[in-house]
Amino acid sequence: MRAVRIAGERQAELIDLPDPQAKGEYVVVKVHATPMCTEYKAYKAGHVCQGIGHEAAGEVVEIAQPGKVKVGDRVVVMPQLPCGKCALCLQGEYIHCEHLDNLTEATGYEGGGGTYAQCLLKQDWLLLPIPDDLSYEHAGMACCGLGPTFGAMQLMQVDAFDTVLVTGLGPVGLGAVVNAVYRGARVIGVEAQPFRANLAQELGAETVIDPAAEGALERLLELTDGLGVDKAVDCSGVAQAQRLCIDATRRKGHVAFVGEAGDLTLNVSQDMIRKGLTLHGTWHYNLGDSARIMQVIRGCGDLLDKQITHTCPMSSVQEAFELQLTGDCGKVVLYPWE
Repeated sequence: MRAVRIAGERQAELIDLPDPQAKGEYVVVKVHATPMCTEYKAYKAGHVCQGIGHEAAGEVVEIAQPGKVKVGDRVVVMPQLPCGKCALCLQGEYIHCEHLDNLTEATGYEGGGGTYAQCLLKQDWLLLPIPDDLSYEHAGMACCGLGPTFGAMQLMQVDAFDTVLVTGLGPVGLGAVVNAVYRGARVIGVEAQPFRANLAQELGAETVIDPAAEGALERLLELTDGLGVDKAVDCSGVAQAQRLCIDATRRKGHVAFVGEAGDLTLNVSQDMIRKGLTLHGTWHYNLGDSARIMQVIRGCGDLLDKQITHTCPMSSVQEAFELQLTGDCGKVVLYPWE
C-alpha cells in the first residue's frame, strides 16, 4: 500500500509499505477519506516522519476475530491507540488514556498507524459506524473537524440562549462555529486571516473581530451589552487569544481551551474566584456521544460542504500542505486511492 512520508523541510512524498494484517481486536480499514489536520507543522519544520495523520473514514476490509465490526462496515477511525481497559477508557474518555498500546508490539506491523495511507490498523471498538445517508467526507468530520469543539459544547452545555465566542478560525475553529450554529447559539469569532474570517461568517458567525485591531475586548463587551459572552472556545493555541476568552466571558461563564498551547497566566482571585469562571481543557469527546455527533453531521451537511473547502488525491499531498500553509482554506480532505 502507499502512504505519506515527510522527507524534509517542505518535502512530502509517497512511499510503499507492506499491507497491514488484522490481528486480535485490530482490524484493517481501507481509508476512503483523510481529513488533514496539524501535520503541516511537521512538513513546514522538516520533521522527517512517516505514519502521520489521525483522522480517517473508510471501510473495514479484514478482521481476525468476531468483534465490534464486520467486513464491509463503513466507519470513522478515532485517534490514538488507547488500552481499552483502564477506568478512563471504560468511561468513554479514551482520549485521556495513560496506557496507550504500541502498534508494533500489539500486531507485529511496523508501517505505523497513520491515516495518510491507503489502509490502517485500528482497534474495532474505536471505529464509529457511519450512517448510510452520510458520505465518507462528512463522516470524517467526526474527528478533528467537529470533534474537539463538539466535546467543548457538550461540556459547556451550549444552547440557543448562549452567545459563544470562538477565537482562532482555522479548520477546528470553523468547526466550533458549525457546532454552535447547530445548537442555535449566537456566534462571535476572532480571526485575523481574511479568508477564514469570511468563511466563518458564511458558516453563520454573526461577526468576526480582527484580534490585531485596537479595542477587540471593548468591541466584544459592546456586542454583549457590557456583560461578556456566555461561553468561549479557544482554538488558536495563542496565549493572547486565551486571555481574551477569559476577559470577554461574563461572570459565571465557561471557557474551553481546545487549541494546543504553552503557558497562560491566570489571576486566581480576579479570573477564577471573583469572576466564578469554569475552565475546561477539551481534547475530544466521550465515545458515548458518538451518535449525537453523527446527528450534528446529518443536520449540517450544507455547512460542512462549505467547511471542507478543498479535496485532492493523496498523490498531491505536497500541494495540499502548501495550501494549508497559506491559510486560504478550511478543512482539506485527501483521497488515498487517487
